[in-house]
Amino acid sequence: MELLPILLLAILQGLTEFLPISSSAHLILLPRIVGWVDQGLAFDVAVHVGTLSAVILYLRHEIVAIARAWFRSLRSGQHTDNSRLAWAVIIGTLPAGFAGLMLNEIVETSLRSPVVIAIATIAFGLLLWWADDRGKRARIEQSLGWKDALIIGFAQALALIPGTSRSGITITAGLMRGLTRPAAARFSFLLSIPIILAAGMLKGVELTQQTAAVDWRALMLGAVISGLSAYLCIHFFLKLLERMGMLPFVVYRLLLGGVLLLFL
Repeated sequence: MELLPILLLAILQGLTEFLPISSSAHLILLPRIVGWVDQGLAFDVAVHVGTLSAVILYLRHEIVAIARAWFRSLRSGQHTDNSRLAWAVIIGTLPAGFAGLMLNEIVETSLRSPVVIAIATIAFGLLLWWADDRGKRARIEQSLGWKDALIIGFAQALALIPGTSRSGITITAGLMRGLTRPAAARFSFLLSIPIILAAGMLKGVELTQQTAAVDWRALMLGAVISGLSAYLCIHFFLKLLERMGMLPFVVYRLLLGGVLLLFL
């Protein structure tokens, strides 16, 4: 890979993985728009490792506290806010994990068209706007019960459709369940860890079965750049979210979807 595609695709992955605008849609569309050869499976794995590293690093204190509380609850049978949050992450991960295993081949072959991406971008953008406008925005993520987690988990499974946005649909579902904007975003980020890890491992297994040569320079550079851009994205998104709301992302999604329907 040449340097410019590495830089742009890695930055794009880092920014769009956690903003509610669909990273998969952008990674599919950018090479098509500019006429680049598809970046390939190995590069996709590398940039996902970068974004995974970023979210783990940014939420490291919360992750450690949640993990400790969960292990203590297993021993004592007594639950705290953090142990309940750990169970919510586990429960919320199951629907998307199961759907990914069952539908991965269909998604990779049948749902990557610009028309599907455009419709999903617009439809789920409007749903995000509705949830942000109508949600009570009164709960924190530690208040989630198993029913809330399951609903958000099933919403996350919809992100297999390119253009939906994993972060966008989980934030939407969180807002529908009454979470504040920052709480919905933080829970979405926590949910991303097992999903990105599982997807990366699955793609890694596929990668080991390929016989093509590996451009290690491109992979390492892509991972580092996507990680840095993802870390900055998470930081500023959480800082500015309560002030700016979801409307800028909704407008962007509507414009993007409209352009796709008109020109692709």
